[in-house]
Amino acid sequence: MLTISLCMIVKNEEDVIDRCLSSVHHLVDEIVIVDTGSTDKTKDICRRYTDRIFDFPWNDDFSAARNFSFEQATGDFIFWLDADDVLSEEDQKKFKKLKKTLTPDVSAVSMEYQLSFTPEGKPSQSLRRYRLVNRRCSFRWVGAVHEYLEVSGNLVHGDVAVQHRPVSRDRDPDRNIRIYEQMLAQGVKFSPRDLYYYANELKDHGRYKDAVAYYEKFLATGKGHVPSSGVN
Repeated sequence: MLTISLCMIVKNEEDVIDRCLSSVHHLVDEIVIVDTGSTDKTKDICRRYTDRIFDFPWNDDFSAARNFSFEQATGDFIFWLDADDVLSEEDQKKFKKLKKTLTPDVSAVSMEYQLSFTPEGKPSQSLRRYRLVNRRCSFRWVGAVHEYLEVSGNLVHGDVAVQHRPVSRDRDPDRNIRIYEQMLAQGVKFSPRDLYYYANELKDHGRYKDAVAYYEKFLATGKGHVPSSGVN
């Protein structure tokens, strides 16, 4: 049977990381944790599940951290999650079945990502993400923020669903816009995707005139954008 490495980047996730790892640790052959500066008990909790914990100095670049996590993996395939993601018991069973039937010619497997739920617990918003990738393909993450995973080849749609179950916590509301403006200051050329998400950040910060300008730049490219893989 092919082996699977779970790769995660984390920071101050003590409220959710145990819930995540307890739902998947028995499904994978290796767990790689890349910590970008936790000051809480995140790493202590992770040590209950793995000793493969690496420190990565945060550099305002999500792709750099995710690519570093992928580089530490030794399994045949890489499965990635965020700390506030979880697999239900039903999807754990589906994952086990997927693992048994996985073949080396598969490049990547997409899974449903359930983002919100009705009061009855049914998914009300979902999309698909390539969650399981063949390590030999050396796929890379792209984008400092709202990053996405570039995949190609033999792509398979799986029936496993990942649930996004965030909890209320203090987050830096200016982080994303700060990263984009640092990129601008450094002369980084924005992709259509960057233009779109930066315009969203400007809108969310009440800078409507600037937001309109960047939406217009995005539309002028005529290229659309690639959806992000993470939720940040």
